[in-house]
Amino acid sequence: MSGFETQAIHAGQDPDLQTGAVVPPIYQVSTYAQDGVGGTRAGYEYSRTANPTRAALESCLAALEGGRRALAFASGMAAEDCLVRVLCQPGDHVLIPHDAYGGTFRLFDKVFAPWQLSYRPVPLTDPAAVRLALAEHPARLVWAETPTNPLLSLVDIAALAQVCRETGALLVVDNTFASPYLQNPLALGADAVIHSTTKYLGGHSDVIGGAVVVADPGLGEQLAFLQNATGAVAGPFDAWLTLRGIRTLAVRMDRHTQNASRIAAALADHPAVTRVLYPGLPGHPGHELAAKQMRGFGGMVSFTVRGGEEAALAVCARTRLFTLGESLGGVESLIELPARMTHASAAGSALAVPADLIRLSVGIESADDLLEDLWQALPG
Repeated sequence: MSGFETQAIHAGQDPDLQTGAVVPPIYQVSTYAQDGVGGTRAGYEYSRTANPTRAALESCLAALEGGRRALAFASGMAAEDCLVRVLCQPGDHVLIPHDAYGGTFRLFDKVFAPWQLSYRPVPLTDPAAVRLALAEHPARLVWAETPTNPLLSLVDIAALAQVCRETGALLVVDNTFASPYLQNPLALGADAVIHSTTKYLGGHSDVIGGAVVVADPGLGEQLAFLQNATGAVAGPFDAWLTLRGIRTLAVRMDRHTQNASRIAAALADHPAVTRVLYPGLPGHPGHELAAKQMRGFGGMVSFTVRGGEEAALAVCARTRLFTLGESLGGVESLIELPARMTHASAAGSALAVPADLIRLSVGIESADDLLEDLWQALPG
């Protein structure tokens, strides 16, 4: 079973042995009958430790990312928190992207800095800059996103993994924007992959979740221990909803990419638009890398308009099909102003995003309808 679409539907999802149900049941249960004191039945004793629905999701995620172990969490931030606490100790140093997601920046700046974990923003798009930063201050961890949120920068995962191997650092890649359908960081040398499964994996804006996937079974055991000890696990219904979304991930990502590619090209020709950020455009600085490293360019587009922040605010207020809202990766299209919304926590820092940047999560609606909506919202 090697095809992505086949794995998305079947990995970890055999028909139920008792009933023959082709969809894994929701095991909405907290505890399990045991076969004697200290003896579990099929390995289950308490659902914080393990749950069959969550196990099905974790098996599927591991297969899709080509990993040996996956852990499903209550949110993407819970997944990040667990991974950092397993990989790092107080006094360690971490490199993060110079355009990191606002929530990741907040985690390192407000939660882990008091824990005596230092960090440095570095342009991870430049392997030479990373090598220099590691020579100046060795790091335990290099935390990458590709494409980044919301500037859509591309990181050469294989090149970065080589730099990390040379210096003894571990490489984590946030693969949320690409999804496992478009990109597999473990195959390119990453040590761990992070997902907000809320986004493309769930795909329907109806569930919050996160995941870590690793290539090393020993690291997987360490993560499982801390996950159980701290308890930020995905609930069974959340795991079931995420697994339901994964079954259509391939066809959704194809449509997201088709729509986003068309919208990005059209925006690039609009007289009111001053800049378009989309890896699928030939003029994007990471276009060639994206074509080599990814199977498609994804569904996220960012752009700026003439008139600056006030004009951008007006565009966000005028769209009808593009709903003004945070998050991304659902079947419906969303629009937001990151500087005031998803990335407000980075305001005033070196990671602050442009005040006039608009971010689109392009859904799977009719591309004609989406373009019509943007055209009536953009300045004439």
